[in-house]
Amino acid sequence: MNKKEIKLKKAKKPWPTKAVMEQVYALHLWGTNDTNFYSGEGSHTAEIVKPYIEIVTSFLTSFQTPLVVCDLGCGDFNVGKQLMEYSKKYIAVDIVSDLIIHNKEVFKAENLEFHCLDISVDDLPKGDCALVRQVLQHLSNNEIQNIVKKLVNFKYVILTEHLPKGNFTPNLDIISGQGIRLKKKSGIDLLVPPFNLKVKDEKQLLTTILDNNKGVIVTTLYTIS
Repeated sequence: MNKKEIKLKKAKKPWPTKAVMEQVYALHLWGTNDTNFYSGEGSHTAEIVKPYIEIVTSFLTSFQTPLVVCDLGCGDFNVGKQLMEYSKKYIAVDIVSDLIIHNKEVFKAENLEFHCLDISVDDLPKGDCALVRQVLQHLSNNEIQNIVKKLVNFKYVILTEHLPKGNFTPNLDIISGQGIRLKKKSGIDLLVPPFNLKVKDEKQLLTTILDNNKGVIVTTLYTIS
């Protein structure tokens, strides 16, 4: 392989996920607001956010002893800020360093922590319930597989994914980034290959049908142990 071929090969190599997500926020690829940190319509559109807040709040408040919640991919925290009061401790995690610094400055509570972690690589904080809201849809199968191995340490996982409407082929692989599997008519299903997450119970909590054939956003509760 000559130097030119090596250079082309390097140029085609996918960026590390951290760099990709930092670019998403730096270039406002999901939109913008007055804070310069905007996690997209899925975190701000009332028709999507309000029913999610209601159903997750109902779950969290059903326990006599509040749960320790780990928000894996907290984004701009527009959603998390409306849930943290219903937890014993709310641990919010994101891969983008500047975003976590911003969130620490803006959102403060005695039971709230922010951590900058790559959830596919780093050890996850300990907790009772993991919230994974429209995160896995942006990641490669290899990264998702690494995350699934860690999700088994939680008693509950509440997973939200943007899926095609109707039947679809699950878990087609992508390169991690801004986009999702919708263009491939695919979406994430953790219970089937190659992920094969083992659960004691599965309950669909919420389905939001999007306009203009943009698919559905589905929230599922998995009881792991």
